[in-house]
Amino acid sequence: MWQGVYPAVTAKFNEDDSLDHKEMEKSFAFQIDAGVDGLIVNGSLGEGPMLSHDERLAVLKTAKSVAGKRPVLMTIADSATRDCASLAKRAAQAGADGLMVVPSLVYHTNHKETVATLSSIAEAADLPVMIYSNRVAYRVDVTVEVMADLAKDKRFVAIKESSDDIRRTIEIFNALGDRYDVFTGVDNLAYEALAVGAVGWVAGLVIAFPHETVAIYKLMKAKRYDEALAIYRWFRPLLDLDVSTYLVQNLKLVEALVTGTTERVRAPRLPLEGELRAKVEKTVADALANRPALAKAA
Repeated sequence: MWQGVYPAVTAKFNEDDSLDHKEMEKSFAFQIDAGVDGLIVNGSLGEGPMLSHDERLAVLKTAKSVAGKRPVLMTIADSATRDCASLAKRAAQAGADGLMVVPSLVYHTNHKETVATLSSIAEAADLPVMIYSNRVAYRVDVTVEVMADLAKDKRFVAIKESSDDIRRTIEIFNALGDRYDVFTGVDNLAYEALAVGAVGWVAGLVIAFPHETVAIYKLMKAKRYDEALAIYRWFRPLLDLDVSTYLVQNLKLVEALVTGTTERVRAPRLPLEGELRAKVEKTVADALANRPALAKAA
């Protein structure tokens, strides 16, 4: 159902901490114009948990206004299942094309609780769902066994696989075949995941480098692995910035340096400074100095 490059887009803020919808329209359109296949709003990179439900729905509306026919997925991530279900229902009413669902932000659910939570959210919205499997960040492991239980519900159509273990991707395919559209959710494992069968990439650094991200994906699908690998090797120092406690600040700074947008974040986060900022600035400068020419891929 879903394949290709899906940016986890960033939220934009004015100086007074209100949402900057004009800047989001510009940034989202940059992604669409570069050929991405859909957008995901209000994820970790989009600072969703820092936004009110009304703000998240407003971001969804802005993304829908620029996405055209491409799907826009709403991330559902809250502490209580009832709050997740409420937001999911409102997202469906607001025109979301699907959901990306985080199992639990605070309480670390067991197998039965994880299945119950995800099922309740899917039922509330009655939309296609991408399950966000990220045991590293959220400490809830959506195991292959959980995925198998959820496979009985046709609303669960995709997996964002972010366990940080490339073996998990193969395990999903071996256990469940092509039941789910498997996306990689870890930027610096994207080449590896696409090489073993992932059909999509929920991407972070794409917000600054959409053409390179789309090129890697298309080259991999065309089995032009050497050409994709050359771009990926150049990209890796930037992609590594996605795997960090400071991923939001890292990537917003990269986006600002490359595209001229803003890097404002919502507290308790603060913009990078000192050595952390200097590292990102150098990584970007080095990348831009050696930016590769892109070959066309079908």
